[in-house]
Amino acid sequence: MELQSYSSTQPKRISYLFFVPYIGASSIEQVSCYCIKKKCPSVSLDPTCGSGTTAYVAEQWGRRWITIDTSRVALALARARIMGAKYPYYLLLDSAAGQQKEAQISQNLPSQSNTYGDIRQGFVYERVPHITLKAIANNADIDTIWEKYQTKLEPLRAALNTATGKKWEEWEIPRDPETHWPDKTRKLHQQWWQQRIARQKEIDASIAAKADQEYLYDKPYEDKAIVRVAGPFTVESLSPHRTLIVDEDDNLIDPNQPKPSKPHPDNAQFDQIILENLKTAGVQQAHKENKIDFLSLEPWPGNYICAEGRYLEEESNQEKKAGIFIGPEFGTVSRADLVAVAREAAEIGCDVAIACAFNYDAYTTEFDKLGRIPILKARMNADLHMADDLKNTGKGNLFVVFGEPDIEMIKLDGDRLQIKIHGVDVFHPKSGEVQSSGADGIACWFIDSNYNEESFFVRHAYFLGANDPYKSLKTTLKTEINPEAWETLHSDLSRPFSKPETGRIAVKVINHLGDEVMKVIKIS
Repeated sequence: MELQSYSSTQPKRISYLFFVPYIGASSIEQVSCYCIKKKCPSVSLDPTCGSGTTAYVAEQWGRRWITIDTSRVALALARARIMGAKYPYYLLLDSAAGQQKEAQISQNLPSQSNTYGDIRQGFVYERVPHITLKAIANNADIDTIWEKYQTKLEPLRAALNTATGKKWEEWEIPRDPETHWPDKTRKLHQQWWQQRIARQKEIDASIAAKADQEYLYDKPYEDKAIVRVAGPFTVESLSPHRTLIVDEDDNLIDPNQPKPSKPHPDNAQFDQIILENLKTAGVQQAHKENKIDFLSLEPWPGNYICAEGRYLEEESNQEKKAGIFIGPEFGTVSRADLVAVAREAAEIGCDVAIACAFNYDAYTTEFDKLGRIPILKARMNADLHMADDLKNTGKGNLFVVFGEPDIEMIKLDGDRLQIKIHGVDVFHPKSGEVQSSGADGIACWFIDSNYNEESFFVRHAYFLGANDPYKSLKTTLKTEINPEAWETLHSDLSRPFSKPETGRIAVKVINHLGDEVMKVIKIS
């Protein structure tokens, strides 16, 4: 069984962008049929992803798609659904098999032009003839078919007239034989009608093939020998890299200037809203049993530290003081920011510094302590962007600490490298210790083997965890995936790769909750 996906060179310009609120399968089918008929590239945009139905149907119809959601759960469900789905494979017009099918339908010779498998040329569609008297009159094949069958029908008619003693013309021969005819005469009658019906069928087929065709764009021909899977797609989030920041009015924000507070119905500032949720939800580790529950959380008039929190340490049962730093609502926290936070936390006598931000710079991964002050980097849930509408119940994982990945770089011969991932080093806030969890806590990890410090490009992808990530795909395809090929993906040891030209390697690790952390390794 052959597996394929429709992945061809995408057009450089988007001709149509279709936006349909609450879009469904029927809407996508209508959009796709329209785009196929007009031979235009299109993108289906669904700003409310949900379970990924729009992306699923758009992928089935060969349309490009973009789907958006604020919930990582919805995106994870959509990603798993698309990865484990199979679709019918339609015959491409720009393919050898498609040219053969097109020639068979139109009763012409197959095209001899080169094929490139370009999906933009469309598929081979079912069609219905639009027959007119003009099309019949101009069809020269009818005369050829008539003459071919006359050489068979006339001898049979003459023999039948001789056997019956009649002088029947072609249109006078009865449809059913007489009861008193002998078997030889009956056989001649049957042979004549077989040839007569075959002639009419061939003429009808020629008329249908030569007539104007109405293409059924929702009924392309399917190739049963090929099982199609989803083409390549990416799942992206806010960039963890330092970028220019704009406000809601698209005006540039100077990072050296104080950030204006966000208006709130209760005249509360953004940091006050975050502190209210932080006091209720606490700071959660990947494991629910390890969590900082604040005894008190009071504002603090510092340059970076905006609140002072008190909690009990589990081992010593002593009260500890935490300095709270809240990052920008739209932007990233850099290593320099964390250094300044740790220094200020030490000055005011804190035992630990807790930074809460939506995104962190790639170089903040290795920075987890300054002097005696541990630094917890808590990633805030994107739901906090809608904190005005959230119920402050404390049950959601709004502030999650995800530690540094435990990575080993292996040097091979010929400037070849390998990455071995042992797990994630996690700081347990209640005990104050750093412990390493195994690779089972990692859902997947990716490598950019030539990191340019501007964007993370997935060049290696590996999937770990207790469950088989491709179990649903194997079930859907009703086949077995090559175990040797799968072992190269279901591994904590990467495939060998060349030394990066940029001198840097980036490794991104994602746990089962969808939290991610990236570590940059410099190669000398």
